[in-house]
Amino acid sequence: MFDALKNLGGLGELMKQGRLMKEKMAAMQEEFGRKEITADSGDGRVTATVNGRLELLQIRIDQSKVDTSNVDLLANLITTAVRAAQARAAEYMKQEMEKAAADMGLPPGLLS
Repeated sequence: MFDALKNLGGLGELMKQGRLMKEKMAAMQEEFGRKEITADSGDGRVTATVNGRLELLQIRIDQSKVDTSNVDLLANLITTAVRAAQARAAEYMKQEMEKAAADMGLPPGLLS
C-alpha cells in the first residue's frame, strides 16, 4: 500500500505541468486573435484579412481592377480571397501549435 503512495510526489509535478500547459494555450489563443493574415484573389482585385482564429476581419476591393457590375465574379473573388486567408491562418496556427508542443516536450501533432 505504501509503495503506491510513493508515486504521489510526481502527481504535484504533473498538475503543475498541466497548469502551465493551460496557461500557454490561453496565451496562444490570445496571440492568435491578434495575428492578422491576408490573402488576395484575382491578382489583388480582392484582399481578405482574417485573424489567427480564422475570423474574417476585413475585405478590400480594388475598384480600379474589378467590374463591380459583375456580381458573380466579385462574389467568387471574395470567396476565394477569404478561403486563401483562412488556409494561411490555419497553417500558421498549426505551425505555432507544433512549436508549442515541441517546447513542452510533447509528441508532434498532439496539440494540432
